[in-house]
Formats: sequence, structure tokens, C-alpha cells
Amino acid sequence: MRTVIFDLDGTLADTSGDLIAAANACFQAMGLGDVLDPATDQGIALRGGKMMLTRGLQRVDRFDAATVERYYPVLLEAYAGAIDAHTVLYPGAMAAVEALKSEGYGVGICTNKPEALADLLLTRLGVRDAFASMVGADTLPVRKPDPAPLREAARRAGGDPAQCVLIGDSDTDRNTARNAGVPSVLVTFGPSGADMAALEPEALLHRFDDLPAVVRALIG
Repeated sequence: MRTVIFDLDGTLADTSGDLIAAANACFQAMGLGDVLDPATDQGIALRGGKMMLTRGLQRVDRFDAATVERYYPVLLEAYAGAIDAHTVLYPGAMAAVEALKSEGYGVGICTNKPEALADLLLTRLGVRDAFASMVGADTLPVRKPDPAPLREAARRAGGDPAQCVLIGDSDTDRNTARNAGVPSVLVTFGPSGADMAALEPEALLHRFDDLPAVVRALIG
């Protein structure tokens, strides 16, 4: 079976508001106030919890790697407690998923979000059952851009890892697909959308309505 594997943050859903709120909870606990701005720091948020802590501490000249490690579990706890307060699925995302399934493609998730948090978020959004597989940052001993999580997501969705396409929003996703020897499609509607063309994916996606046709062109 051919499969379409999706990244989560910045691809299927805009999760930046809740991620930034969790990071700011850490900065507040440090006595620094709200260091990250939900309006301008979405791109940082979608690079993950440790990146938010790192960039925030650098911004106030307080960076220390040990502090990042110490507060990362605090961030995850804060995030889990309010994981869907601001998060929204991108327009047309689930309609595209259902259209792909109706055409016989398997669909799954490959994310660098911890698996339990990804499961929780998609469950809260009411769409977890739409995906046949879920591979998170801690599902395997390695994470993207290592190709193993992508291949595992394809297998768990019932597919051949050599006949999949990865839909993502970052250089991490582009490199994961390249390392796996399969095509990538990068979305242009996320916070870093203007930077996607320079990564030279096999295709760019400007709206989810076009995804089934893009996938057919890439993997048949």
C-alpha cells in the first residue's frame, strides 16, 4: 500500500499558541515573565520545546544548557495541561486526509512531538482515529531526520516504506524524506512557509484542497 505520512505541528495543525504558553510558564517560573510572543515567535515554537527554552533564554542573556534540560519536563507538563486551548487544524486538513483514504492511501503521523502528547492532542481535536499510525519523538530510539520513524509510520499504516510521501513544514521533514529516499511535500501556509521553496522539496502545498492531486503525481 502507498502511504501519506504527516508531520503534526505546523503541518496539520497550528500548535504554536499552546506551545508558547507552556514555554512562557517556564520563563515565569524563572522570574523572567513572558519571553516569547505568540504573534511573532510561531516559527520558534514549531521547532520544539527545547528550542523555545533555548531561544527564550538567549533573548534575555540567560542561556544555560542545564537550565534548558531542567525546565523541559516542566514545559511538557504545562503543555499537557492546556494542549488544545489555542490549537486549530489548518483549513481543509481533515478533508484532504479523508479524500486520500477514499483513494486507497494509508495515512499516518510522524512527529517529533512526544508520542503521548501527540496522541492526546489529536484525541482532544477529535481526529486521532483518522490516522492508522502514530510515531512520535520517543516511539523509537531515534527521531526525525533519521529515516527510521518515517519508515515505521508507513509500516504501521499498512504500507511499503518505499512507497510513501512525507507532508511537512521544515528542513527536518525535507531531510527525513531525503534520508528515506522518498518524496516530501512542504506546506507554505505555516509560520515558515516563505522559506519552504528554498528547501527544494518534490512539491509545495499552498492549500490542503490540492493535496490528493499532488500525492497522485508523486507516488501514483
